[in-house]
Amino acid sequence: MSRRARRKKGAGKNPWFGKVLVIFGALILLSVGAGYLGLRAYLHGESFRKFLSRQVSSVAKADGDFAPFLWDGLTVKTERFDATGKGLVSDLVAERIGTEIGFGGIGRGVWEVKSTRISRLQVSLNLVSPPPTSVPPKVDAPVVRKNTGVKKQPSWVPKKVELESLDIGDLGLQMITEKGLATAKGMSLNVLPAGGRQAYRAEITGGKISAPIPMVPELRIQRIEASYRDGSAFVKNAELSGWEKGHIFASGESNFSQKTHSYEGTVDGIRCDEVLNENWARRLTGDLSSTFKVIKTPNTQALSGELNINNGTLTALPMFDALAAYADTRRFRILQLSDAHTKWRVANGEVLLTDLVIGSEGLIRLEGSLSIKGENIEGSFQLGLVPGTLARIPGAETHVFKPGRLGLLWAPVRVSGTLSKPKEDLTQRLTDAAGVRMFEILPETGEQVFKFTRNVLGESPANTINKGKEVIEKGEEVIKEAEGIIKGILGN
Repeated sequence: MSRRARRKKGAGKNPWFGKVLVIFGALILLSVGAGYLGLRAYLHGESFRKFLSRQVSSVAKADGDFAPFLWDGLTVKTERFDATGKGLVSDLVAERIGTEIGFGGIGRGVWEVKSTRISRLQVSLNLVSPPPTSVPPKVDAPVVRKNTGVKKQPSWVPKKVELESLDIGDLGLQMITEKGLATAKGMSLNVLPAGGRQAYRAEITGGKISAPIPMVPELRIQRIEASYRDGSAFVKNAELSGWEKGHIFASGESNFSQKTHSYEGTVDGIRCDEVLNENWARRLTGDLSSTFKVIKTPNTQALSGELNINNGTLTALPMFDALAAYADTRRFRILQLSDAHTKWRVANGEVLLTDLVIGSEGLIRLEGSLSIKGENIEGSFQLGLVPGTLARIPGAETHVFKPGRLGLLWAPVRVSGTLSKPKEDLTQRLTDAAGVRMFEILPETGEQVFKFTRNVLGESPANTINKGKEVIEKGEEVIKEAEGIIKGILGN
């Protein structure tokens, strides 16, 4: 038998094999088509809208619901999503939402939500921890669930959602803090997956921030790069501008489940007259810069940093005006500052300045610390003067000031009292020292020394000291003006 005959004979043994393959392929196509139509039917029903509402509500930790969906194939639009809650998110409203649902994640048990666009999103956050209470929680009566007419979600459809991208054209936030209401508005937000479940990276551009701090103006957002993972937000880089030429750079993180926040950064390009009140702006000029660190837990909040003033000029400060009166010179009335810096901390209603230095090279240097808590002030300083500054005051450079570092004469100065009635101990010690010194000399030289001193000063030492006392007493008014600044820092 020829090979050709054998092939024909073999082919005739399975005449239905090819037909079976065709039928089997058709069944597969029909199954896929039926599955696709079934998925589409589920998507277009109320069950999917309710399911998606629950998913978004779970992320926001608030109770919310989407408005009816309008479908075009796998593309869906809705007018809004509204949610309210009793936790971090108290209110959320999203308007004009559009997205596309993909089937690529069905095998992994997820719905792919692609290229989501929200025209406007407004969120209200409550950052104030509720006060502790000993009242036992109320036991609610069993909830009787009513039949809403919505079919139960089929067991074969995905139970999770995977966001691929999100764009928000106008994002606004309202945050209730312990200091008052903070707002952020006009921001644009872009969100992309960052690898891993519920992990995203985000970028914010544009918008303005208002904080409940009188000394801080409305800030303009240049750019914020952040990420979100496992219930925590991480700010990689935040750049903002404010005042005329001021810049703020910050980074940090927030753990929303533990209600802890930790941020740090720098502020520069600010003039002193942009943050001080009118009277102090005339006294202190220069360029201000500072580092800062903010740490907040459910029970505490602390702000700290290191502040510097460059190209500074200090004019008519009462203590230095008193020294000008004592020394019979105007050099102390306008000081060109060669050094002006301090570490600062605000916590538990207290402003604490440490390692404070104010210096004018070749003339004066003030070092120390100051605590301001409520109305009360407490400070300890070392005042350094160039030798010969107070030579005309008997006893000043022997009984009060002593030789020390940097070739200066040093004297301790304590500040106490309240913002409205401050006290310092330098004036009295200068007065006492002058009296002691005159008492020591007069028995030896008699009236001649007194006359000589009167001739050198043009008046008696007692009158000169009294002038200094009068100048320092006027300082109470200046310190009282500073009360507004301190309260502004504390947010009172």
